[in-house]
Amino acid sequence: MELSTIIVSWNTKQLLKNCLQSLLHELKDIESEVFVVDNNSEDNSADMVANEFPQVKLIRNDTNRGFAAANNQVLAQAQGKYILLLNPDTEIFPNAIKNLIGFLNTNDKAYVVAPQLINSDGSIQRSCRSFPTFLAMLYELIGLSRLFPNHKLFGHYKMLEFDHNHERQVDQPEGACLLIRRSVIERIGMLDEGYFMLFEEVDWCYRIKQAGLEIWFTPKAKVKHHYGQAIKQVKIKMILSSHRGLYRFWSKHYRQGKWYLDWLVYSGLMLLAYIRIISYWLKNTCSKA
Repeated sequence: MELSTIIVSWNTKQLLKNCLQSLLHELKDIESEVFVVDNNSEDNSADMVANEFPQVKLIRNDTNRGFAAANNQVLAQAQGKYILLLNPDTEIFPNAIKNLIGFLNTNDKAYVVAPQLINSDGSIQRSCRSFPTFLAMLYELIGLSRLFPNHKLFGHYKMLEFDHNHERQVDQPEGACLLIRRSVIERIGMLDEGYFMLFEEVDWCYRIKQAGLEIWFTPKAKVKHHYGQAIKQVKIKMILSSHRGLYRFWSKHYRQGKWYLDWLVYSGLMLLAYIRIISYWLKNTCSKA
């Protein structure tokens, strides 16, 4: 089998339906299997998949197991030569899947490839970033990256100099759509289930790069990404999850056993998280007033 696609869904019924329609249309000439792992949705997403897409292999979880654990459920049994991790808030452009597979088929050193993501309004989504080093996190924390977004040093983490219009190696592309060789799983292992939501793909990409394997971005494949549609349902929880995920990433890969650095990073990330939460709450409160 050439391709196994994994979609982890939580309360995104209509988006998931649109995603599956576009995906299955593009898989007509590809020997493939498609899995949907429903993380205990309350909007009848799982029933919709069962009734309207009987060719899809549906896994119903009775709890929300998070993104990493839900993907791992399928990674353990997927048969494809290639594995496609796909968000339910995406829609596949014509030939995108074939172009991604073709890229890996013709680039032996590439082990992961990501497409160009397109926002809902048709603009290009800045979907690639460098790894979050200690200095990158510090610049984010004290606001230098926001004050000087185009500065080579302060803007390096978000790769603001990259126009996303040409192929290049990258550290960590957005996890909305990633095509991965099966051999990656055999060499690197599966996703770290210590992450619940956000930063699990960053951790995976870091481990892949540490093993000397190449990760690529190509604009020859395009996927529309309705960014944040699932996350916005629980925005505050996702802000906290993001910052905890970033702390886990730092403590796992960069920690040097210095308690004061550990305290500084954790305190700074939590402070920034609560500043973001207060700002979000004030914005919502004012908009409803």
